[in-house]
Amino acid sequence: MISLKSIIFNGMDATPIDVQVQLSSGLSKPEFNIIGLADRAVKESAERIRNVLSALNLSLPPKRLTVNLSPADVEKSGSHFDLPILCGILCAIAVLPESELEKYVILGEVGLNGAIVKTDAVLPASVWATGQNLGIICPGDQGAEARWAGHTNILAPFHVVQLINHFKGTQVLPLPELIAPESTTNSNLDMAEVHGQEAAKRALEIAAAGGHAMLMVGPPGSGKTMLASRLPTIMPEMTAEEILETSIIYSIAGELNNKSLMSSRPFRSVHHTSSPVALAGGGSDARPGEISLAHNGVLFLDELPEFNRATLEILRQPMESGRILISRARRNATYPARFQLIAAMNPCPCGHLGNAALSCSKAPRCAEAYQNKISGPLLDRIDLHVDVDAVNPWEMAQDNTPRESSAQIRERVVAARNRQIARQGKVNAHLDGADLEQFAKLNDDLTAFLNSAAEKMGMSARGYNRIKRLARTIADLRGAADIEMTDLAEALSYRPINRGKYGVKI
Repeated sequence: MISLKSIIFNGMDATPIDVQVQLSSGLSKPEFNIIGLADRAVKESAERIRNVLSALNLSLPPKRLTVNLSPADVEKSGSHFDLPILCGILCAIAVLPESELEKYVILGEVGLNGAIVKTDAVLPASVWATGQNLGIICPGDQGAEARWAGHTNILAPFHVVQLINHFKGTQVLPLPELIAPESTTNSNLDMAEVHGQEAAKRALEIAAAGGHAMLMVGPPGSGKTMLASRLPTIMPEMTAEEILETSIIYSIAGELNNKSLMSSRPFRSVHHTSSPVALAGGGSDARPGEISLAHNGVLFLDELPEFNRATLEILRQPMESGRILISRARRNATYPARFQLIAAMNPCPCGHLGNAALSCSKAPRCAEAYQNKISGPLLDRIDLHVDVDAVNPWEMAQDNTPRESSAQIRERVVAARNRQIARQGKVNAHLDGADLEQFAKLNDDLTAFLNSAAEKMGMSARGYNRIKRLARTIADLRGAADIEMTDLAEALSYRPINRGKYGVKI
């Protein structure tokens, strides 16, 4: 019996799979069976492999060929089992040496002509193989991706013939080149392009400095999307650990550029027609959704009330825990989901509430029904609520006032983030429990002021703690060691007592 190694992933957790191949005598013609709880894509490997063998001028012997994917009680899905099954068969008919191939984790899809096609999860497979002191055999287009795990024992053939020739000694597969990460941030975007909106810019700077969630409310064309799209330009660079973790998620989802890693913070703009599965992740193979693809970056939800309410409620638990568990009949997958939520909305369906010349005849009743589509518990988890007023286009055209660039704002954000990491090891938005009491401590006067404000505003315990986190971030932007009254007052201004200018309730 031949036994080679492949792999599958349940979320971020790797499960090694033994690909066992056995030839049994007693038949007059070849018989090919794949067992071990394999899905349709895996079972179709049999037909692809038959055609590959024919293209190589090889044929199966007149025996019963059984491929078992062990452990048998774990569901196997995906076309990446093509290559390990083919390698096992080639070992069984003495074309490839089992003693050499058993030192590798093997994954890749094969075409009918023997070409090895790219597949998902090469980067996390390479990380796992490195930890197990194993090499990895993967598609040639993804050799650079495998290198990013620090791996040096990598075979990345583009065709099955190259792999055969390598082990026969007639060809040497070179170590794939390590390619520098490419920036995915849109370098054409800059905060200097935003006219006016000083209050919104200030709130966006606070959000970037502390990792806080933010909601912008204003009429159409006021610049909400423009502001949100420029948030990544003022955020700090990702650390090496964040780059690798984010890239692994994208590799599992099949969205990683196989020539580079995710070196810039993700910005995921989700359409309001997206389903709960698209947002949270799932499907038969429990793939990551938008909230996991936004991990270490920004999740932007435009037209927030237009989302299905059940879809929005999915955000509540990941916003608190930074992870999401996807449960299916035969598979449970856990993915990181430490995203920064930035949402935008019009104040009402027509978008012109408060403008007598443009608002519809149903105002303000339609605005209340529109805003009530968003639940109180979700709004309570959003730290900054900001009104974004319309900008007069004539005044904008004549505005020659120098505006701060993203680079200038980013310097202050990075300095504030560095203070947080040095002090507590994480951003202020993630402070909780004893850490919150220690690092966002208020003196007696500030405590009395916050208690009075919380009582008048009907603030929840969650909202109370979020005010303290926000005040801590504002103090960090000033470079101050302690929270002062001005920091607390500004933090409270982002959670108004009433519905604010455009009517959004806290």
